[in-house]
Amino acid sequence: MTDTTTLIANLRTMLELTSTEIQIAEFRTSQARTDAVHQELTKNAENARTRAALIEATIRELGGTPTIFGPLLGRAAALVKALTEQAEPFSEALLGDLALEHLLVDRARYLKSLAVAAGNSQVQDLADSLIEAHNATVVWLTTVLAEDALGGPAALRRTPVQAAAGVAVKLANLPGQLATRAVDRVLTTVRSTRPAVDDALARGSQAGEIAAKTLSASRDAALSAAEKVSRREGAGEVADALHNLRGKTGVLDAAELPIAGYDELNVNDAVAAVKELSEPADIRVVIAYEELHKDRQRVVSAAQTRLSSIAQEIVGIS
Repeated sequence: MTDTTTLIANLRTMLELTSTEIQIAEFRTSQARTDAVHQELTKNAENARTRAALIEATIRELGGTPTIFGPLLGRAAALVKALTEQAEPFSEALLGDLALEHLLVDRARYLKSLAVAAGNSQVQDLADSLIEAHNATVVWLTTVLAEDALGGPAALRRTPVQAAAGVAVKLANLPGQLATRAVDRVLTTVRSTRPAVDDALARGSQAGEIAAKTLSASRDAALSAAEKVSRREGAGEVADALHNLRGKTGVLDAAELPIAGYDELNVNDAVAAVKELSEPADIRVVIAYEELHKDRQRVVSAAQTRLSSIAQEIVGIS
């Protein structure tokens, strides 16, 4: 038979891990791509707080006292994780979240075994609810990781530092010579636009705004020109990489989108068209373009849902 002391000790461990989960869920809300995802993450954080309260109540009903240091250690662990993951690729941060959820599932299963051995139906019911909740989160995080592996955009946005880390990894994986040639062409094209920018800066009180728009247009034109030059010179791999970069940043021309006449579609028609897409690359191009231009949340959410469905099929989630 399992004694009450063992149950309390494991409940305290679950409480500490749940405190970490709460802090991570609250941090992730700032990375939500859409309002729907933000609401889901907010609800997840609320549910985690409810689970923590139930665990605390169960500890007290068993005659124990929740430790003050457990939740504090959990919050500290979440803070350390949030700080250190900024230097990591986005996937590594999510894998850390997934590892925590798997640990919570395994702990909840162990808690259930202890409760069955102790003949405590109340703790057994609590363990069942914890297993169900954490399994659902495992499925969600697995889907987000699959979305990111497919090229994204996932339900969560990378932080600026994570985005920079991701770009650095991708650049490191490009063939050095081809990447250097492509960068040189981009820089050359950008430099060629510099006189026009300097001229704009020299004129009038609206120079700052004009310069910002000019630089943005110059950057987009430079990427487009670099892609054309790379393709013309037979550097297809570099041209494809530049085209993907333009797609991910939403600066493709409307005619280059995978949905014909996209700019003329209303929300309902755009949503219907997005649901017909089957290639993750096409979906992420539409999301990036939509977010940069019209930013219609219903369209972005529909595209994200479609990408999630494809990601779940790939990882075997029904």
